[in-house]
Amino acid sequence: ADALLAEAERRHHDDALRTTDVHEPLTIACRALEETARLTPLGRWATQRYLRRLLDVRIRLELHRRAEPAVEEERITAPVFVVGAPRTGTTVLHRLLAADPAHRVPEGWEFTLPLPPPEPATHDTDPRIAAATDELVFPQSVTVGLRSIHTYSARMPKECLSAMAFSLRTEELISRYHVPAYAGWLHQADKGPAYAIHRLVLQVLQQRMPTRRWVLKSPVHLQSLPELLAAYPDARFVVTHRDPVPVLASVSSLVATLRSAFSDHVDPLAIGRYHLDLYGRSLDRLVDHAETDLLPPGRTVHVRHADLLDDPVRVVRTVYDQLGMPHDPAIDTAVHAELATARDDEAGAHRYDPADFGLDPATVAATFERYRTRFLGES
Repeated sequence: ADALLAEAERRHHDDALRTTDVHEPLTIACRALEETARLTPLGRWATQRYLRRLLDVRIRLELHRRAEPAVEEERITAPVFVVGAPRTGTTVLHRLLAADPAHRVPEGWEFTLPLPPPEPATHDTDPRIAAATDELVFPQSVTVGLRSIHTYSARMPKECLSAMAFSLRTEELISRYHVPAYAGWLHQADKGPAYAIHRLVLQVLQQRMPTRRWVLKSPVHLQSLPELLAAYPDARFVVTHRDPVPVLASVSSLVATLRSAFSDHVDPLAIGRYHLDLYGRSLDRLVDHAETDLLPPGRTVHVRHADLLDDPVRVVRTVYDQLGMPHDPAIDTAVHAELATARDDEAGAHRYDPADFGLDPATVAATFERYRTRFLGES
């Protein structure tokens, strides 16, 4: 960690990172990567590149905030967050909401290399698109089967955890690597700094572009909804729901495949246990949040995965109606056009078996009984 920080400071001729809180999470992450991630030589190279980028962007964010303090006056008004466990339809719903030209959705390159602030005239030809592509497609380039589960590219919508990564407090590290010490630390850590950086990144991206409503997405928000609301008090929420048995098996398959890009030693049973524990706790808290109105009823829409598959256009209309957002026929047209476009990640069927990850369906059903009763009408 010290060597990476010193190297970043030398590259930028500034010690701005010394006044931030990145040292503790970086130290814990580096130690865990050395001790438990069992990286291949290629995985080690890719991980060093990843950490260097995070530190480079973070120091540039600090320098930009110092040079242009007005960036923090940019207002992020009533953003919409698509949340829910992974593999519940968050990605497709995010894309459908992105079809509305009144919405702004962060693209892969923007959450990878956000500085300098994008300009309208060059947004679609920015050289950072090509620069970000290499890192974003690396896992699927070296891992068989990843594209059938989920793809990554510079022009696709990007999840919030990538912006939060500049705080070094991110589940992005846990998805890529077996780092239980870092995971344990992260789940107890204050998520406020991660959301502060997330907000700053949005402000930077908005600084010179037309102001539109941000539509954002990530399952990680389930673990820290109070911190999200502290950062975005007027946030709107679209919460997706699906039977936890296929959810846990699918996300465990995704993480196991992703980790194999960096290590030859992937433990599917440990991955299954981790997700059973993680979402057992977070979805139980989601029931608490719904019962205590932490998620404001007038600003929250609940969507079932089955309904999204059955009639996505009707689901999108329901989201607009319940969130009080203007809706006109042009939005339906845009949604239909998005649905007609071949998915970039349609590269064969994603096949998975809960047993491969030690997930017994009866145990999973019992663990999530309260959640299933509340949101899926099951018991």
